Amino acid sequence: MKPVLFAAEMAEVDAAALRDVTIDVLIERAGWAVARRAFEMLGVVYGARVLVVAGKGHNGDDGRVAAKLLARRGAKVRVVAPGELRGAPEGTELVIDAAFGTGFHGSYVAPIVPEGVAVLAVDIPSGLGADLGEAADEATKATSTVTFAALKPGLLLGAGPGLVGSCVIEPIGLVVPPARLNLVEDRDLDEIPVRDQAAHKWKSAVFVLAGSPGMRGAPELAVNGAIRAGAGMIRVATPGVSPGASGVIEAVAIGLERSGFAGVVLAELDRCRALVAGPGLGSDGDVREGLFEILEKATVPVVLDADALNMLGGKKDAAAVLHRRPGPTILTPHDGEFARLTGRPPGADRVGDVRALAGELGATVLLKGSTTVIADADGAALLVTSGTPRLATAGSGDVLSGVIGAMLARGLAPLLGAGIGAHLHGRAARTGLADGLASGDLPLLVAGVLSSRRDD
Repeated sequence: MKPVLFAAEMAEVDAAALRDVTIDVLIERAGWAVARRAFEMLGVVYGARVLVVAGKGHNGDDGRVAAKLLARRGAKVRVVAPGELRGAPEGTELVIDAAFGTGFHGSYVAPIVPEGVAVLAVDIPSGLGADLGEAADEATKATSTVTFAALKPGLLLGAGPGLVGSCVIEPIGLVVPPARLNLVEDRDLDEIPVRDQAAHKWKSAVFVLAGSPGMRGAPELAVNGAIRAGAGMIRVATPGVSPGASGVIEAVAIGLERSGFAGVVLAELDRCRALVAGPGLGSDGDVREGLFEILEKATVPVVLDADALNMLGGKKDAAAVLHRRPGPTILTPHDGEFARLTGRPPGADRVGDVRALAGELGATVLLKGSTTVIADADGAALLVTSGTPRLATAGSGDVLSGVIGAMLARGLAPLLGAGIGAHLHGRAARTGLADGLASGDLPLLVAGVLSSRRDD
């Protein structure tokens, strides 16, 4: 995982470094890092025309060091202050944005850059907020960004992903302590426990409580997501629907009455490692009563999605239910479900909002989005950026709930299981059809991503 530091945390890292080196040494290192990236972007440096927009602060100092290094290589470099030029001079091949760093506040008017001219941002594109990803009206749109020591939340949230371009992290000798916010990466899939030689199907069993009359697809999607993510055994039940109606041949369907079914499910959970509840479940009183009894007694990790979230009601009622849980809970709301739980949609500070809800509910909360935010009750948080617009299709969340259920059944802790499950879900979608990807396609794509990382 990559650490993600807020501006105040980054200031502490800088201050710690300055106990051992001078600010001039750090600026020199940062300038070299920017220059190296500029060399790569230009290819041929000699004779290249480069415009450097350098502010008064240390971000500007980084840009000025890079300008000197480029000039030594024969580039024709012009250094200007922010606002000095409204447009890049004709023939400019690269603009280096060193106007403002992570301490930016207020407004910024970036120079107009002709189409085809590359832009390299220093630490963060000017006009972009480092913590929340809010952007000034004319914030810099970079081709590439060199950021120092660690990622900042604003690079990954809000307007950030649309302004950062390709991002390169340069350590420049700064020591980053363990972070409370981290970005999930492909290599974190290696954290998923591998089945040992003595493995059997019950060692990663999942129970799926989902579906209702007229909502038959939701449980199949969740079940298939769990199977393809490595669940060895699936028990699936839909209150009030015949067990023979399950459309997944590998899953064992359990018959449940529409009411009074909690005891049957709890007995099955004695052999299961996780419960997924909610997709297509409906929300009538009998189902709600049965679900709440299960939540109060089940010791296995529980993933609550879709209708299960709606049945929790508002935050106060949800907390009353979840604080009685003897086992961990993961909630997977989208923005609308989050708003129903809290009384308002997520604000600009999505990380803060998710952390607050997780703390109040005593649960792990996964807020879906273009950048997915996950936090546990202790405030540890993860970001997932593997998502894609291909997932904007009915049923993709049902598959995700099954994938997360399988991660829990395979032995991952709730925060890590939710983060890795969401990352895997997004990575799988990126390997599928660019247009017309259906949720039913996702489970096999999930298995493909997992299998590609195995060498046996």
